[in-house]
Amino acid sequence: MSGAEEDVEVEREPGAPAVAELDEQTRVRRDAALARVRKLGDPVLRATAVAVDRFDDALRAEIERMGALMSDALGVGLAANQVGILNRVLVYRAYADDPIAALVNPVIEWRSDELESAEEGCLSIPGVHVEVERPARVRVRARDAYGQETLVEAEGLQARVIQHEVDHLDGILILDRISREARREAMRSLREAREGVTPETRPARAVVAETSPA
Repeated sequence: MSGAEEDVEVEREPGAPAVAELDEQTRVRRDAALARVRKLGDPVLRATAVAVDRFDDALRAEIERMGALMSDALGVGLAANQVGILNRVLVYRAYADDPIAALVNPVIEWRSDELESAEEGCLSIPGVHVEVERPARVRVRARDAYGQETLVEAEGLQARVIQHEVDHLDGILILDRISREARREAMRSLREAREGVTPETRPARAVVAETSPA
């Protein structure tokens, strides 16, 4: 496993300012976008998206709306499931200077043996960030918005974002890719985020040491 890649918050632009640092207009736009993203507990996030067979104006409008929503939410990726649409479509932009890209009916046809671990977050699970191990490089075959075949060879953050979004299309969340202990801690963070608890206001907890029997 390689540790060369810095921790990243998948579905949030690298270097994006903290929420408290956003100007009022950006914050309002972000909050409105996040309100349209389906959250943990919504059954659509556990559904498997269906392959697209019509590459028409409706599909292209859907992709445009998803891209705009992702940008407003300061995200780096968004899958159709997350907005309640069971089409096999995702949009992403790993870095702010990149154009928004769309993959329709993506299939990961190759993954590297080399793995990397990095922190991931998710627009559908606000307040939760977990370490996820994924292949460092992938090759993805898909269609574009007009039905033309496209091949993407990605590494680093781009590879991670694409894998994260393809997981969404298969009904898989980052919580499914971590240990049971890490999942319990993540769910605690989620509850605290919903309740407005911060590290400063969190009550102290007793630490219990557990040892394995000899």
